Amino acid sequence: MAYSTNSKKTGQKYYLHSKEVTLRGGRKQVIYYFARDERDNAAELPDGYVVMENSRTGLPMLKKG
Repeated sequence: MAYSTNSKKTGQKYYLHSKEVTLRGGRKQVIYYFARDERDNAAELPDGYVVMENSRTGLPMLKKG
């Protein structure tokens, strides 16, 4: 089950996803993003991160904290 959160501004539900990408130097890094639908690469909330919401757009974001 993926981590999900509801936007306080819009009421829309968002699901957390992760993806491993290769950077220009060849280093691999895991990125996290929110989407409105739950996909195959859904993820749990990583340790050391908290979810905050952009006050202007209402979109959720991860923040180290």
